[in-house]
This record gives sequence, structure tokens and C-alpha cells, in this order.
Amino acid sequence: MAHIVTLNPPSREDWLAQLADVITDPDELLHLLNIVPDAGLLAGRDARRLFALRVPRAFVARMEKGNPDDPLLRQVLTAREEFIAAPGFTTDPLEEQNSVVPGLLHKYRNRALLLVKGGCAVNCRYCFRRHFPYADNQGNKRNWKSALEYIAAHPELDEIIFSGGDPLMAKDHELDWLISELDAIPHLKRLRIHSRLPIVIPARITDALVSRLARSRLQVLLVNHINHANEIDDAFRAAMQLLRNAGVTLLNQSVLLRGVNDSAPALAALSNALFDAGVMPYYLHVLDKVQGAAHFMVSDDEARRIVRELLSLVSGYLVPKLAREIGGEPSKTPLDLQLRQQ
Repeated sequence: MAHIVTLNPPSREDWLAQLADVITDPDELLHLLNIVPDAGLLAGRDARRLFALRVPRAFVARMEKGNPDDPLLRQVLTAREEFIAAPGFTTDPLEEQNSVVPGLLHKYRNRALLLVKGGCAVNCRYCFRRHFPYADNQGNKRNWKSALEYIAAHPELDEIIFSGGDPLMAKDHELDWLISELDAIPHLKRLRIHSRLPIVIPARITDALVSRLARSRLQVLLVNHINHANEIDDAFRAAMQLLRNAGVTLLNQSVLLRGVNDSAPALAALSNALFDAGVMPYYLHVLDKVQGAAHFMVSDDEARRIVRELLSLVSGYLVPKLAREIGGEPSKTPLDLQLRQQ
């Protein structure tokens, strides 16, 4: 039986305290998990100079003690492979560093992406925005007002996506103001929130946030980012129930990651755990080719093979869409259309 770390995190009510209670030193993280670092782990410590290590203790509490290959640990621990300059990998794999106004990306015709906040609760080592110029796209009211003016002037937009960083790093009163401004733009129909905070710190789903989402005239969707079934716990399930009761549509997107979830049984366990929590599997992304993350790469052919096997393990509605995002394209590119032809 796995030995899980007990960290006595702060109460569910204080998400800001949990957000501040983070580990930033890889040696401390390994010590806490009773993992004696080998030469490879020691060589990876300096990768925090490339991209800071940040992981809340509330998330560490779900990792297995003594297991250097724990799938949650692998997502956040610095690695020496991050120093490899892999061919075809860039600092801007999705060509996002040209916002229409600071913090607003109008990538697809009917929807725009608002970078509400630049920070995250946890720094995932495969993050496609690990090199993004957040200093030029700060999440503040001045930039939000410019973004709102652009949105109001473009009636082809019917959906706004809150992204980041992580948009739920914004406090409840900030989100209240933003949502109220969007509610007043008549051509908008939907608000989609992409966030990892509900899984990393479920206490972020406060009563005030749930109430505000329930009052919006917009259809609200929350797209979680969960890669492994071990991330899901009772606190997350309770948070999702609150949102479901408020009428929020709950989805999940994952990234297919070498050594984390690159098998059909792992993805089947994730889909079942998500559905049990009231969350529908939505997208399974192949890795965006961001510099520093090539060691997580799973090839397209292997990804298709894994999803073909997944189709035999779970009901069709539990199979997420396999896709890649390509900078400059008008939509995501599905990779699973050929699954039944091979």
C-alpha cells in the first residue's frame, strides 16, 4: 500500500494560506517525501534557475512517500533533462507572444483568451507558457479594461476564456468585477475558466466564488487540468459538487506525459475518477513543444495507440479528444480521427 505524506494542511476555508504554504527547494521536497536523491535527481536541482520550482504542500500531501517515480512528483520536480536544447522545441510553441492588447489573445474567431493572472499555484515542468512574457501582460485592472474594450468592440466573440498563469489566482472580488463587466457585454454567451487550482488547492472553490458564478447570466464552464487519478481526493470531489449545484459545466483537459500517464490503464483510471467526481474528460493534449520539456514527449503514433487501447477499456463518453494545438491554426488539430482507420 502506498504511504502518503501527512502534512496537516490549513483548513479548507483558507485557500490563500494554502497558496502561501509552498515548497520551492527540490531538496526539501525530496526530504519531505523520504526520497534519497541519486546522481540524476541531484543534477536536476539547478533546473529551478530555468523555471522556478513551486508546489503547495496541499498537493504534496497526495504524493507517495519513497517513490521517485510518483506521477504527481514527476510533474513538478526539476530535472536535468530541462537543460537539453531539443530540436523543434521553442520558447513559444503556440506563437502566443503577440497579444491583441496586453493579456488578451484572440486566437480563434468566436473566442478570446484573457490572461487573468500570470502566476500559478503550482509550476508544472511541462508548462507551454514557462517562457511567456507575463511582465508584458500583467493581470491588473488597467489591462483588463483594455481587454474589455476590445471584447465589446468585436461582436464575433461569444465566449471568453479565463486563463493565465491561473485565473483563479485572482481573488474573489477581482473575479466578481471582471464577471460583472463581461455580463454587461450583450454578444457574449459563455465564460470558460481554465484552472489547475481546484485540483491543487480545492479550497479555492469558495462559497463566494460559487455564488458569483451561479449569478452570472453567462453559461459558465470550468475546465480543470488533471493528469492522473491520484490527484483527485475527497476535497476536490466536494468542490466539484458545489460547482455542479451552481450550474457550472465541469470538464477536464490532460496532457499526455511520458512517465506520468502514458498508458491506457492510467488514462482509464483518470477518466473513471473524473466521472465519479462529476467531471467529463474533454481533451487529451499531446505535449506542446516547449523548450525544457522534451523528456515528457509521447509521439503521435504512440498517443494514438494508447487511445485505441483506452477505447476498449472505458465507455466512449469517457474517452477525451486527442488533439494538438498548432500556433496560427484556426482551431485545435484532432489526432484521433485516424484511430479507427489504422
